[in-house]
Amino acid sequence: MARLAPYATVMEVCDPALGAHAARVAANAEVVAIRMGWEGERLDALRLGAALHDVGKVNLRPEVLRKPGRLDEDELAEIRAHPVEGMWLIAGVPTLAPALPYVLFHHERWDGLGYPTRRSGAAIPLEGRILAVADAFDAMTAGRPYRPSLAPAEAAGEIERCSGTQFDPDVADAFLAALDAGEIVWSSAAAAA
Repeated sequence: MARLAPYATVMEVCDPALGAHAARVAANAEVVAIRMGWEGERLDALRLGAALHDVGKVNLRPEVLRKPGRLDEDELAEIRAHPVEGMWLIAGVPTLAPALPYVLFHHERWDGLGYPTRRSGAAIPLEGRILAVADAFDAMTAGRPYRPSLAPAEAAGEIERCSGTQFDPDVADAFLAALDAGEIVWSSAAAAA
C-alpha cells in the first residue's frame, strides 16, 4: 500500500474525510468479497481499488465537494464526473490498472440509472457492484455536509430496500449477512446518530 501514499495524501488535502472513508469502504468491501469466495490477487486488487475509488474527487472544486446544502445541476454534474476523472488519473499507471473497475463503476446501479456509463445488472463489473454497496453504506452512516448520518440499522434498511434496483441483490445479501454477523465497520458518527 506504500504506492498509494501520494494519492491518499492528495485525496485527504482535497477532503480530510476521504482517507477514513476509503479505509472503511475497503474493509467492508473485502468482507463482502470474502463471503462471495474471493481470495488472493483478487482481494489485493479490491484493496487497491477501494483505496482509490474516489481519487477523481481531487479534480473537483472544494466548494462543490464540501457544499453544506443541496447541489445544483451543474454541481451535481461535476460530482458525477469523479469516476471518469479518477479513471484518467490512474489509467496511465500500470501498477494501478487493477483499480480501474472500482474507480469507474462504483456509482453504477443495478437498474441502469447510475453513472457514468448507465450499465445495468451483470454488465456492471462485479468489482463495481461490491464497492457500490460498501460505499453507499459508508456514505449513509458517516453522513455528508448536506445531511446527518444514519444509524447502521437504518442504512441496512436502505440497502435492503434498494436491493434489485440500486444494488445487485446477491451483493446486498452478502453485505447484510456480514452486517448481521458483526463484520462491518462504520463511522463513529453513526454511533451518535
